[in-house]
Amino acid sequence: MKKLVPALLLGGACFAAGAFVARPTAPDEITVPILRAAQQLMGLDFTDAQLDSTRRNLTGYRESYEALRKIDLPNSVAPSVVFDPRPLRLRQALMPAKENAGKLPETGKVTLPGYRDELAFYTVRQLGELLRTKQISSEELTKFFLARLQKYDPKLHCVISLTEELALQQARQADQEIKAGKYRGPLHGIPFGVKDLFSAKGYKTTWGSVPYKDQTLNEDAAVVERLREAGGVLLAKLTLGELAQGDVWFGEKTRTPWDVSKGSSGSSAGSASAVAAGLLPFAIGTETLGSIISPSTACGVTGLRPTYGRVSRAGAMALSWTMDKVGPLARSAEDCAIVLAALTAAGPDARDPATLLAPNSFRYAFGTDLKKMRVGFVKAAFDSNYPTKLNDLATLEVLRKMGVELVPIELPAISPGALRFVLTAEGAAAFDDLTRSGRDAQMVLQNRFAWPNTFRSSRFIPAVEYIQAQRVRSLLIEQLDVQLKGLDAYLAPSFSANLTLTNLTGQPAIAIPNGFTAAGLPTTITFMGQLYEEGKLLALAKAYQDATDFDEKHPVL
Repeated sequence: MKKLVPALLLGGACFAAGAFVARPTAPDEITVPILRAAQQLMGLDFTDAQLDSTRRNLTGYRESYEALRKIDLPNSVAPSVVFDPRPLRLRQALMPAKENAGKLPETGKVTLPGYRDELAFYTVRQLGELLRTKQISSEELTKFFLARLQKYDPKLHCVISLTEELALQQARQADQEIKAGKYRGPLHGIPFGVKDLFSAKGYKTTWGSVPYKDQTLNEDAAVVERLREAGGVLLAKLTLGELAQGDVWFGEKTRTPWDVSKGSSGSSAGSASAVAAGLLPFAIGTETLGSIISPSTACGVTGLRPTYGRVSRAGAMALSWTMDKVGPLARSAEDCAIVLAALTAAGPDARDPATLLAPNSFRYAFGTDLKKMRVGFVKAAFDSNYPTKLNDLATLEVLRKMGVELVPIELPAISPGALRFVLTAEGAAAFDDLTRSGRDAQMVLQNRFAWPNTFRSSRFIPAVEYIQAQRVRSLLIEQLDVQLKGLDAYLAPSFSANLTLTNLTGQPAIAIPNGFTAAGLPTTITFMGQLYEEGKLLALAKAYQDATDFDEKHPVL
């Protein structure tokens, strides 16, 4: 029994032979023999080499548990996960009616460029106007972008599957409808791509990973359905790092078109790369902990992470049910707004309970008076030394000159990093069979920080610690709400503690290109909004982009 005691103490106190055993004041080193004994309780059979990699992760987890235990948690604080007893049938019965997002700003006259390749970097809005005025057909546009995908993918490795047959069929249908006067809106006839964790009937859904590279799911994901209803044309299923981590997938590493010797970051790697290179007008990605913000930065595109639950995840690979979010990557904030309007037009989706939380529908707010906006900025973050500081400070100065009231703010004192194991615990559950079957050995990356070892490590996270983390998350949500009182939005460097914080609290965010490094690589700054207030957030972002030209820069391939 002696071997089992230290193992059980990983999660706190334990009971042995009916007696209470207290946790030692100084925790013992976590060793392979301890873990070998502990896994017997869970019916696991990891090798000693796997357990050796795991034990180092568990030391970090234990430090997180200790940090969270220092936070006062009254009995009244519930976890940030709410049980919903309603079966799908009842959720569907209570669906509110869908609403229109409102009116977009007027667009000036748009004409075809003299040099056809310039179409590659037209915005969704501009391309939509060309289609509406019948200056170009959807079939022509589709063939144009298909040709670019085929030409540049060998350099960028951003495509897993081309959906050419489906795309041409959808484009011809769009042309017929537009010709007949049945115009569906600004996405009608516009080509797009989706990250290959979204299912599409008739095509593989590989999740970017070797164990799933031949997987076919016989359904269309909600985003595929809703963009089809808006008249969109699906051209490609795009790369993602294996199971939504990084930019390495089973075929290669996806590259940024600004420097093809470098990766495009992850995990919405292909979505960002394809849009930046002018291979698609927009693409759909997902974020759990930076997977839209990070590749948007590496590739210099505008990436929107909507409020948690704003866009349905039905038909998408789950990594973390309480953190996964779906959003567009495009050329501008206005384009992101157009795509978000289409993704939310049908209202909540009963298949994704998170969408039932939204108190209102998304609406455009481009008429917002900027001079009446109060916008916070995380002073401590901007005061610190980091590589893109000068570009970020210049962004603040542009906003001041635009008449925006900037207010210094602080973030909650609770360290969000101590809660990161919430994601890994949920990921381990989502891929339970992959781990226990040993098929994780087929995955490309096998280092300590790759999913195979992370999922094994997360098997040892005690249920009590996971629930306690969700309770601390509830405190974090309340504290941030207090800090943001009276603000319309706030700004932070794209890579700071704010990134983890807002992925835990569910705040909407948009990565905006705001300059370049000395090496010529793009940089971004991140604008955050109040929950479910993407309209105001996008209005602020569009105003900044109208006042600058960083969103109009593109790489030369």
